Order: sequence, then structure tokens, then C-alpha cells
Amino acid sequence: MSNKSQVRVRFAPSPTGDLHVGNIRTALFDWAYARHTGGKLIFRIEDTDTERVTDQYIKAAIDTLKWLGLNWDEGPEVGGDFGPYLQSQRLDIYAEWAQKFLDQGDAYHCYCTSEELEERRQIQMKNNKAPGYDGKCRQLSPTQVDEYKLAGRKPVIRMRMPTGETTFVDLIRGEVKFEHEFVPDFVLARADGSPLYTLAVAVDDVLMKITHVLRGEDLLSSTPRQIRVYQAMGVEVKDYPLFAHLPFVMGQDNAKLSKRNGEVSIAWYREQGFLPEAICNYLALLGWSPGDDKENISMQELVNLFTVERVNSSPARFDMKKLEAINGDKIRALTLEKFMEWSLPFLLESKVISGTQDELAVIKSALPIIQERIIKLSEIPAMLNFLFVKDFSIAPDEVSKVTDEVSQMVLITTLSKLEGLNNWNTKEIESVLRAVLIDEMGLKPRVAFSAVRIAITGSHISPPLFESLELLGKERSIQRIKAAISK
Repeated sequence: MSNKSQVRVRFAPSPTGDLHVGNIRTALFDWAYARHTGGKLIFRIEDTDTERVTDQYIKAAIDTLKWLGLNWDEGPEVGGDFGPYLQSQRLDIYAEWAQKFLDQGDAYHCYCTSEELEERRQIQMKNNKAPGYDGKCRQLSPTQVDEYKLAGRKPVIRMRMPTGETTFVDLIRGEVKFEHEFVPDFVLARADGSPLYTLAVAVDDVLMKITHVLRGEDLLSSTPRQIRVYQAMGVEVKDYPLFAHLPFVMGQDNAKLSKRNGEVSIAWYREQGFLPEAICNYLALLGWSPGDDKENISMQELVNLFTVERVNSSPARFDMKKLEAINGDKIRALTLEKFMEWSLPFLLESKVISGTQDELAVIKSALPIIQERIIKLSEIPAMLNFLFVKDFSIAPDEVSKVTDEVSQMVLITTLSKLEGLNNWNTKEIESVLRAVLIDEMGLKPRVAFSAVRIAITGSHISPPLFESLELLGKERSIQRIKAAISK
């Protein structure tokens, strides 16, 4: 199988909500593997659960992949030779195969109700037996079938699992073996004819000529069922897709990642101002390593270096601080033009600016002085708001930091020096304030400049002080310092 001329790997989410960290890590590895091998990435939507998978979520999934730069070769909006790529548009195909399995004797109709199944499951557990279907409907007589039909029971279609075991080589875990006594006959199609995951996913992988399946470890146990479907389809062992089950992503508390410990949708990271390349860079390090303790990698480096052999089988731990650090690095590496491009939507949406040419000129001057100081784009509006706000005021919780005796003395001294300054630029402002507040008055920089910073920006969290004074201009700076003194 691995010597086939072209790798065909698929990303096949069931979007019942926005795509999360785990989904995107899988998509990223699929994409990197396809690009590294010169293969194809097939994007398929598993939407047979029509109640939970909505058009809105499908659209959001497509938009998220595009935003992250994970392009696909076949699938929605692209097309391809093996479509359609939405499972809801392939129901006839699944029904045809389910019928074929019935005709071949690989599958059978099962008339057990959910209550009966649960009752027998409880008995199995009481007797310390592995819970699972007990084969009750495997050999029904025509009379029994007629009785069920008369009673109005609608059957599901169940696949027969032969005795024995299923063994396959996982590209990450090595040889994996499943005893069939723990893999009972499983349902392929519900009583209304709708297919279950195991039928649809296996049929699609075969018909779409998928060569490699990279997916989460939580789906490892479904692999023997999929292999059973391949067998019933008449696929030879050498033509089965190769499986690679990616390690779990855990939270900082060593529990499986959830909303409580860091797992939120990619849409949330986007709103917070994480760059797509930072997200991809960080997720690539969850279970895979480029070697040499390298952590800052570009998408092109990921493509060049990615191999399944370097994926670790141990669980990976999600660390928000590390993601933020990588994001900060990526922000600092942006050109001014790119930084401006990423920043403007945040400034416009928060209504800090309306987008006039004058405002854009100020933003262009201000961005370089905050580029070193932020880790998320969402911090920019609060950082630069002081330059544009009409009715300026100091944040209520900061007022006490400008009204104490030392702060008032600092502000009065600062005012007298700045009022007499002719050349209003960063260098001159810094020179005069350091000379008087630090050299003459002997204050520590933090004490010397904190009150001035709050007086002109409204907060102790702001861009560098001297650059901020220059950007704000002499008139407005003087005005704000006077207002802080009168407080």
C-alpha cells in the first residue's frame, strides 16, 4: 500500500460546532503529510447526523481551514473525481453497499429493540462478560422474521464479525491487535435506512481511494470494524488504507482537553488575535517534533520536515502560555505592512478608529512601538485607544496612582519641563525627563515615569512612554498632565 504512486489522505470532520484544537491538529497533520509526500488532501464532510451537523457549521469549517491556510485538493468548493464530498449527498451509495452486504450474507437484519439490548447488556455486566451484541438475530427463521414484521418492528442492518482477531500495523503505534470477542456484530444502518459512521467512513475511504488515514486516537477502536467493511467490499489487504492514530491532546491538568482546561474553538483563538501561522506552528508541536529542540517553524518548514514516523504515541499537553509566546514571536516577525493589515480589523471593530487617512497615518507610526509588547492582536485597541479617544479619562482603578504626593510632584515637574520643550520628539522628551526625574530628583524609573504614563494614556499598561508622548503631540500631552494635576 505504501508504495502506491500517490498518497491520498483525508480530513473528514463531523462539524457539530466550530472546529476545535483536536480537529485542527488532525487537519494540520493531514495537510502537512499530503504536501510533504506530494500527495493529495481530500476534505470530506461527515454530515449524516443531520440534526447536529448544520450548514452553518459546515460553512464555518470551510472558512476556518481557509483562514489557517490549509488548502485541499478535492472536496467542497474544489470538486474532484470522487465526489460528492458531503456524506448526506452519498446516501444511495451507502444503501447500495448495505444491501450488497445483506445479499452476500456478511450482514443481517436485527429486530432487537433498544430496551431489549440494554436489558441483555445489564445481564452481561452482572455476569462479568464484555457488554456487546450477543448475536440474537444472526440466525432468525422465516417464521421469527414474519412475527417481528407483524409486530411492526423495523430492523437495523448489522455486520457479522467472524471469530478470531483483527491485526494491523499502525504507523505510530506499531502492531495493534483486536480480539473479536470484544468487537461484537455492529450496526451499519439504522431502521430508517440512514448509515452509521462505520459504514459511511469505510465505504468512502475505499471509493475515494484513500491511502492513509491520520486521525485521533479516540477512533482507534473503530478500526477493526472499518477493516471488516473493507473485507465485505472485497478489498484486498494490500489495498487497505494505512492507519496512523494521533496521540490525545491533554490539558495542563492531565485530563483530556476540554473547555475547562484550554480546549476552545479555533474561532475563539481567531477573535483573540492569534495569527493562523502561530496556531499551526503550536499545534504542529503537539505530538510531533521537527528535531533539534526547534519550536519556531514556518508552514514551509513543516511541509519539508513532516513525517508520520516523528509523531509521538504519548499524549501531548496543551500549554496556552507556550502558544502565546509563539504568537508573540510571529507578531514581532511581521513586516509593518502585514502588521497593519492584521491590526486594522481589531481597531475598526472596537471602534477605536473609523478608518480615516489621518487615523491610519497615526496607526502606522504607533504600531512599531507596540509590536515588541503584545502577544495577541486583541491587545492593540486598548494599547492605542489613548491616541484617539475624544473624552479622555484615567481608568478609575488607576486614579490613586497619580494623586499621591510623589506622583503629583512628578507631574508638576514634568509639566514645567515639557512646556518649555521646543523639539517635540522621543529623543528630546526622554533626555529632559530622565535628567530631571532620575538624575536630579533621584527617583527610580518605575516611580519616575509611572504617573506620567497613567496621566497621558489612562493606564499603566501602554506603549513605551516617550514614544507615546511624541505620538500624542505636545498640546494634548500638556493638557492631560494638567488634568491629572488638578485631580
